[in-house]
Amino acid sequence: MNDIRATLRLQFHRDFTLADAERWVDYYKALGISHLYASPLQASRTGSAHGYDGIDPTRIDPELGGEAALKSLVARLRERGMGLVLDIVPNHLAVGGSQNPWWLDVLAWGEQSPYAGFFDIDWHSPDPTLAGKLLVPFLGAPYAEALRAGDLVLGHDADSGGFHVDYHEHRFPIDPRHYGDILRFAEHNALYEQAAFFESLQHDEDAYGAAQDMRAQLTKVMESAAAQKATRAATALFDGTTPHGATRLHALLERQHYRLAWWRTASDEINWRRFFDVTELGGVRVEIPDVFDAVHALPLRLVEQGWVDGLRVDHVDGLADPRGYCQHLRQRLDALAKKRHAEAPRHVPLYVEKILGDGETLHTDWGVEGTSGYEFMNEVSGIQHDPAASAPLGQLWQQMSGREADFTAEVRLARREILESLLASEFSACARALHRVARASLESRDITLAAIRRALEALIVHFPIYRSYADDKGRPAADAPFFNAAVRGARQVLSPPDTAVLETLERWLGGEAPSECATQEERQLRQRAITRFQQLTSPVAAKAVEDTAGYRSAVLISRNDVGFDGEHFSHTLEHFHKANARRAQDFPQSMVTTATHDHKRGEDVRARLAALSEVPAYFTAQVERWRRMAAPLRQTLPEGPAPSPGDELIAYQILLGAWPPTLDPQDDDAMQRFIERLTEWQQKALREAKLRSHWLWPDEAYETACRDFLEGVLTTPALRDSLAAAARELDLPGAVNGLVQTTLRLTVPGVPDLYQGNDFWDYSLVDPDNRRPVDYALRQAALAEALPPAKALPAWRDGRIKQAITARLLALRSRRPALFAQGDYQPLTGTGEQAHRMVAFTRRHNGQELLVVAARLATPLLKAADRPLITQPAWGDTSLPLSPGDWQNVLTDTHLDAGSGGVYLATLLRDLPVGVYLREEST
Repeated sequence: MNDIRATLRLQFHRDFTLADAERWVDYYKALGISHLYASPLQASRTGSAHGYDGIDPTRIDPELGGEAALKSLVARLRERGMGLVLDIVPNHLAVGGSQNPWWLDVLAWGEQSPYAGFFDIDWHSPDPTLAGKLLVPFLGAPYAEALRAGDLVLGHDADSGGFHVDYHEHRFPIDPRHYGDILRFAEHNALYEQAAFFESLQHDEDAYGAAQDMRAQLTKVMESAAAQKATRAATALFDGTTPHGATRLHALLERQHYRLAWWRTASDEINWRRFFDVTELGGVRVEIPDVFDAVHALPLRLVEQGWVDGLRVDHVDGLADPRGYCQHLRQRLDALAKKRHAEAPRHVPLYVEKILGDGETLHTDWGVEGTSGYEFMNEVSGIQHDPAASAPLGQLWQQMSGREADFTAEVRLARREILESLLASEFSACARALHRVARASLESRDITLAAIRRALEALIVHFPIYRSYADDKGRPAADAPFFNAAVRGARQVLSPPDTAVLETLERWLGGEAPSECATQEERQLRQRAITRFQQLTSPVAAKAVEDTAGYRSAVLISRNDVGFDGEHFSHTLEHFHKANARRAQDFPQSMVTTATHDHKRGEDVRARLAALSEVPAYFTAQVERWRRMAAPLRQTLPEGPAPSPGDELIAYQILLGAWPPTLDPQDDDAMQRFIERLTEWQQKALREAKLRSHWLWPDEAYETACRDFLEGVLTTPALRDSLAAAARELDLPGAVNGLVQTTLRLTVPGVPDLYQGNDFWDYSLVDPDNRRPVDYALRQAALAEALPPAKALPAWRDGRIKQAITARLLALRSRRPALFAQGDYQPLTGTGEQAHRMVAFTRRHNGQELLVVAARLATPLLKAADRPLITQPAWGDTSLPLSPGDWQNVLTDTHLDAGSGGVYLATLLRDLPVGVYLREEST
């Protein structure tokens, strides 16, 4: 089996199972994939579309086929010389519902549950109603309403022998020590005796173990029809629709280790760590050895068996200690090397899902191969946007939306809103942790909680990256520039007294090593405060940048995506080359990708929208025209026009970006499907922006008006046809950009990762749109034709050209693995009138040299084109210096004899908008 050379990300769910993937292994192999890269396979909620809501990490999800199906898939992969990379989710598990056994056990037993330490719960909340309890905010109405409406139903589970309260899909178990409170109402002697047994558990030191036998005895008693009838009668006395029943049920619930609450209370009062603001996902403490072992037992066993050849860690920034976690996992993987299957590689690569901010690089001491490649999407996008459009498109956005064309300002505003709303409880917990540090020392005990909150908020609002990585030794040097930038920004908005508090926080949060504290108590308090802070800044960044500012600020929406630095409209070629050279040096096996399950817009949507940056005046004129034509479709609501001008501008951008080259505006069925996809995107976009609607309080009137507007735009013939004509103007430059980003992803340093179905054009939108079924039969048939890229170019609209280039380059990677894995990276600079419209570099290793050259900002060069190919005259005198010798064009199988001078771009890119040439020194 080969090392990881190229991966294909697959999203598994009950409609695309492990058996379905096995069916298409031959296609993946023929395309050139070395390893499938699977979404989480461990058991998740029934019907999960993505696997990130795991309920039991100890087994493979039965909806995907279970372990037997995985074994069969792995066997097929081995037969084809392929392998499997597995996505694991150590940060959180799905909670609520009725399917997570660990969570249910914690609800039943509280701090005495063996799983109590698995979840990040504050059992010592300052709220007296939560002392020793969890807040469980899963009710759809205030607690009293749900109680008295009879929505909380007491019942008995014949299989487990336990009592519980059901609320729709949720199950809240009753502590066995309080079963007597129920059984004493049963008019049945044996059940009455059972009540006394369960009550005795309150004085039993091993109540947890003893309860198992007692439940088994209760189950035996319940075999009697009379006992069952008596139990039903007893539980009926806890019917909340009656005054006495509500009183009894409330009294029973008050004795439990949780407090049921309305879902709206979560943001303000929740006392356990969530995944971002998602109350259905509870944080897991994998920093505890026993928890780590339990969560990783299955994936490590699969690695040892040789079934899994690489791991990708989801949301590493959510963990208490990412560096320590990765190093520990690396040690565990290395320890399994000798135990692995004889044909399996000894080394198991480890990747982390990590969002890198502007100027941030992955720490080199974690023991990982690199990231899952999101930053590469940003790097490619950056060089495909024309910097000259930043000012005019910014002006258009500002004039239409009334908002500043300043992404950083939008992020800071969103950060403050997130801290005050969605993550208010997490912010309060962090502030309290810092206040406990203050109270531990005479010198700082007069620092008030209110002052800490003000300084802490300012610090987080100005924090430029997801998180820092301070630990017991203090803050790593690599984090200092970012932390210092946050402190500088915070100083500008704080009063002098609060600035002094800010300086103290800087020391407590890693500026000083906790290991140097005078007392063990203070050391532990600082460690806890650092952890709280670093586990807070990450979700704040994600919610503020990706899920708020990214939908509020749209100078050009293609520059807003997961892993992007939206504060930069574009990047220089120098920036692009430096990033590639740095990856070649520090993380040569890091993944590189241009599409993921997380992306907000498909890779070819972004490619089309990037072309708009080359024609800002044209786009501005078209928008003004469309606004006039669409005036009758807008509605006026009390809060303002619907859609708002900003939302309208974003809609026009998305329409143009997502409009496939094959979509005929006269095809009513196809247009209706397009409308349905766009309206689904629009509702999510409006709620994520949190301006006129919101996930927590949706404005249905505004959303309906926006949906009607969008449907009206696409069904009003004159307006629809005008938009279609503008979309056609993006077809060629968008296709060029799409082929260029495909080529770059497959040739730069790193392991290229493809997303399912994206070997053809990808005009998907945010999930769930980007998880639509893939037509593999169509792709397999196209690949079987084996059309050379130049032959596929005339019919470029069907996507086969993208597949043809992908297959050619993956085949090259298979034939020359060392060149791609170990080759250096050298930027090339062209000369001539169009030199700025190309990107080029070489990679060399052991007598082999690869040249990659591609067009960029090519719209002006495509005026006479009928396909995504720049005619030779358009390149003028632009040339590129090359090493002398025979160069084989990998994409066309032609040869080029380079002399001592440069080679014209018109020659290098005669047949395609990209060129990949190989030169081998004679031995």
